[in-house]
Amino acid sequence: MTTQARRPLDGIRVIEIGQLLAGPFAGCMLAYFGAEVIKIEPPEGDPIRGWRVLENGTSHWWRSIGRNKKSITLDLKKEDGQKIARQLIDKADVVIENFRPGVMESWGLGPDEIKRTNPKLVYARISGYGQTGPYASKPGFASVCEGMSGFRYVNGFPDQAPVRPNLSIGDTISGIHAALGIALALLEREKNQGDGQVVDVALYESMFNLMEAVVPEFSGAGVVRQPSGTTVTGIVPTNTYRCKNRKYVVIGGNGDSIFQRLMEVAGHPEMATDPRMANNAGRVIHEAEIDHALATWCLSKDSEEILELLDKARVPAGPIYNVEDMFADPHFNERGMFEQVEINGKPLKIPAILPKLSETPGRTDWPGGEVGSHTQEILESILKLNAEEIDRLKEHGVV
Repeated sequence: MTTQARRPLDGIRVIEIGQLLAGPFAGCMLAYFGAEVIKIEPPEGDPIRGWRVLENGTSHWWRSIGRNKKSITLDLKKEDGQKIARQLIDKADVVIENFRPGVMESWGLGPDEIKRTNPKLVYARISGYGQTGPYASKPGFASVCEGMSGFRYVNGFPDQAPVRPNLSIGDTISGIHAALGIALALLEREKNQGDGQVVDVALYESMFNLMEAVVPEFSGAGVVRQPSGTTVTGIVPTNTYRCKNRKYVVIGGNGDSIFQRLMEVAGHPEMATDPRMANNAGRVIHEAEIDHALATWCLSKDSEEILELLDKARVPAGPIYNVEDMFADPHFNERGMFEQVEINGKPLKIPAILPKLSETPGRTDWPGGEVGSHTQEILESILKLNAEEIDRLKEHGVV
C-alpha cells in the first residue's frame, strides 16, 4: 500500500458555513490541499447541488466544488443547530462564511462571540461589499459587484453594453482571495504562536484588485480606461483574429523584437523595419494599420497554419478553446488538468485545483458527496454525541 504525499494543510480543520460559490470555492481549495473541511448545509443542501447540468438530481458542478468535503446538515435557524455549529467551530482552525453581514451574529456565531472560546480561530468572511462601510448591508451578488468594481466597464466594445464572461468570476476570484487570506492568517498564527484574526473579503474589492493601472492612470493623468473590444488599451499588437476556417486565434506581438518577427512572417517586412513602429508607443499610434494587416493575413489561412507559422517564428499565439478542445489537447492532459472520479460507478472528470506544488501537491480524494453524508460521523467522532442525542436532533429536524 502506497502512502500518499503530505499536503500543506494536513491537520487543519475548516468549518464551511455558506452556500453557492464564493465561500464553497475557498473551502474547495483548502480541502484540495489537505484541510479537513466540514461543510454545514441546510437540510435541503447547498443550492449549487441543483444548478445547471444535473444527473440523478445532483449537478456535475457539485461533484467538483464539493470535493474532499464532509457534509453535515444543520438548521441554523434553530437553537440546537446553532449550538452544534458553535461546538464545531470551537474545535476548528478556520471558519468560512459568506452570508450578508450580521447573519452570523444573529445566530450567536459572529467572530467576537467565537473569540471568547476559540481565540486562535481564523474567521474568513466573504460578502458583496465587506463588513463595514455604507453598502455593507446591501445584497451583493457577483454580477452586481463585478459592475461596481470597474471590471465590467472595461469589458466589451465601445458604445455597446458592457459584457460579462459566462462565468461567475466575481465569486471565484473572491474565493481565491479568501483562501489566500486564510493561508496568510494561519502562517501569522504559526510564526508568532498568536491568535487568529478576521479575513474580510468583499466581492467588489476582489475584482477591484484586478484593475492593474486603472487607478494610477486616472489619479496621475485623468485617464478613464475604456472598453476596447478584443484589444488591450495601449498595448499593440495584441488581438484576436478570425482565420479562413472561421476559427479564431489570439496573437500577442507587442514586444519590439517579437513584432519584427511577427510582421516578417505575416508578409509585411516593411512594417517590421518601420521606425514609426519600432516601439510600443509608436505602434499604438498605428494600431489600425497593424491590425488591418494582421487581420487580412489571418483570413487568408486556416488557424492551424497561422499558429504553426507563428510558433516557428517564436511569436506568442494560440487558439480560442472551448472545453471540448481542452479535453483533446495533449498539454492539458500532460499537466494533469483533469482528475477522474466515480459517481455511482460512472467516470466523471473534474478540474484540478491550482497552484501546483512540487513537494506537497493537492489532490482530489473524493467527489462532492450526498447531502448530510457525514452527519453521523461528525456528531459521533468530533462532538461525541450518543445515539439518543442524535436521534433527538433528527426528530426535531435539526440535522
